[in-house]
Parts: sequence; structure tokens; C-alpha cells
Amino acid sequence: MTEDSGLVAAYLLDGGGGGREIGWADIEAWTPGQGALWVHLRRDIDDAIRWLRDKSGLDPLTVDALLAEETRPRSFPVGDGLIVILRGINLNPGADPEDMVSLRMWIDEHRIISVRARRLVAVSDAREMLAAGRGPRGTGEFLTEVAARLVDRMGQVIDDLEDRTDALEDEMLHTESREMRHRLADVRHEAILLRRYLAPQRDAMARLQTENVPWIDARQKARLREVTDRVVRYIEDLDAVRERASVIQDELTNRFSEQMNRTMYHLTVVASIMLPLGFLTGLLGINVGGIPWADSPWGFAGVCAVLAAVVGLQVVLFRRLKWI
Repeated sequence: MTEDSGLVAAYLLDGGGGGREIGWADIEAWTPGQGALWVHLRRDIDDAIRWLRDKSGLDPLTVDALLAEETRPRSFPVGDGLIVILRGINLNPGADPEDMVSLRMWIDEHRIISVRARRLVAVSDAREMLAAGRGPRGTGEFLTEVAARLVDRMGQVIDDLEDRTDALEDEMLHTESREMRHRLADVRHEAILLRRYLAPQRDAMARLQTENVPWIDARQKARLREVTDRVVRYIEDLDAVRERASVIQDELTNRFSEQMNRTMYHLTVVASIMLPLGFLTGLLGINVGGIPWADSPWGFAGVCAVLAAVVGLQVVLFRRLKWI
């Protein structure tokens, strides 16, 4: 099925885990007695937008929520249905996983209308399961299945962040490379972006467990509770990554500060030693009469000896003062 018309896919669920893929004509002729309907649309195609506004039967505020440019995860009831907006990891080629993809859904007892701009693997999983006869049997099970699949895809990305943090901690013990700071900044940036959407997603899924709708049964709410617990654990993992990254950043900053302080200290000691020598040589270099040993053949050697003695006295004094 082509997506040029805005219809990514549409299925008529048979109530037994399977589904028949249908087109626009079947969608127009659908009635609740035929079974649950799932319509999956692209929100950036005019034909899909027109269908949502003119033929879907949804109220304008619901359509606006489904088509909004920017939105955070949330869920709330509207009439007999729910608007559910969730985010999933962006696994499209060349994309950054932390650039999470939004999936907006209107769900009631008989119909699911989902909208997206970019491809989501969780939706592809649902389509494959329907084709294999192992998919959701109703709208409530569809919601729990898609939510679980979205969360499943997050685990590997968060595990990768933890592994990269472990590697940075190990590397910090053996090197002080400035390149580490760039990699550390990437880890912190990804963790912050992921948590930005996971925190409201946790709240949205927690609210789904308390919604009093007949088409989400106790078993499905129990599964939503498990999925929510996993989201909470992922948020805790991201918080741990951020804290560990902050500790690594502080340690790197302290090391570079100590290195800079040592360098400045050494320069200060050298400057302190050279200061009286520069004074003496400058004094002896003035072009006036009466300079000691100006006509003596051993005058240069004598001045060098005096300068060496001054250096020696300075070193002894600095050591007694514990400056070196």
C-alpha cells in the first residue's frame, strides 16, 4: 500500500489475533459490527489531514491534538475514547535514537486512529503480528501491545548509554584525553533528551491504569503497570548515567585544574629565581662609569659566580619555605 495518500496501513481486526488489511474504500464503508478498525496515517499528507477533519467523525480539538507539530507524551479521555500520545526510539537509518518519534492515537472500544510523521518500529511489529495471526484482539490489547513494544526498543539504547559511561569511567583512570570531554558531553546530552520524554511518558502510562473505560480490562491494566515500571526503571538508569557523567566531568575538571596549577606553580618558581638575576644583570649592564670589574679579565667569571651563588641561596631559601 502506498503512503502517498496519507494511509500507511489500515486493518480490520478479526478478534482472534489476526487482521485483514484494507484500503480507503473499506474504511469509508466500515461499521462497528464488522470488528475493530485500526487506521494508521501520516500527519504530513494532505489527504490524511482532510480525512481526519472531514470524515473521521472526531471533534476538531481531538484532530488538532493528533496533528500538533510538537507534543509531549500524555493521555486523557475525550468522550468514550482516549487520546494517547507516546514516544518511541528513533531507529530510522541515519537518525539519532534520542530524537524520539511521536505516535498519536485516538482509541475507543471499536476504533484506533494512529498518526505519525516518521516510521516507528513498534507499529511495524504490530502489523507483522496481525499478519501472522498473533496480534492484538481488540483496541485495549492494541494499546498495551504498542506501549510495550515502544518501551522494549528503549532498553538497548539505554544499555548502550550505560556501557559508554562505563567505558569513560575506565578510560578516566588511565588517560586525561581532552577528546573524552566531547564523548562525555554526547552521553549527557543523549541522557537528558531521552529523559525529557520518558518522564511524561511514565505519567501518561500511569494515568492509563486509572482510566475507567470498559475496553481496557484488568489484565491489560496489569500489563500497563509492568510497562510503566520498566519506564520508571529506565528513568532511574538515565538519572544514574547523568550523575555518573557529572562525577566524571568534575573529576576531569579537577585534573585539568591541578595540571594547570602545577604548570603555573613551576612558572612562578622559575620567574622568582630569574627575577633577582635579571635585576643584577640589568644593573651591571647600564652604561655609566664605576661598574665593578669592568676592566678585569676575570670580571665576567666573577659575575657568573655571584649569579650562581644567588641562585643557590634562592634554592636553599625556597626549600626551607617548602616552595619546592
